[in-house]
Amino acid sequence: MSLGQFHRVVTARRRAVVLSLDGEPLTALEGDTVMTAILTHRRSLRSFEFGAESRAGFCLMGACQDCWVRTSDGQEVRACSTLVESGMHIRTKSDG
Repeated sequence: MSLGQFHRVVTARRRAVVLSLDGEPLTALEGDTVMTAILTHRRSLRSFEFGAESRAGFCLMGACQDCWVRTSDGQEVRACSTLVESGMHIRTKSDG
């Protein structure tokens, strides 16, 4: 049983995509958003930048600013609307 926040009900035949999440390998399915990939494997998306709380996204449609994560080059992307790509490197932890 998955320990993630999201649980797949039906899996269509889609190609597996391997990416990196905070330096660890993560397998998602082609067509998944970054948020789906992360939350099928763990309970939270990222840490809150102004406290100890965890965040898991809010609106799930790119309007609320709650799901920002970074690529390895520092670019901010919305996890709820960015599709996974093979070889993608995502960081959810702050540098500070």
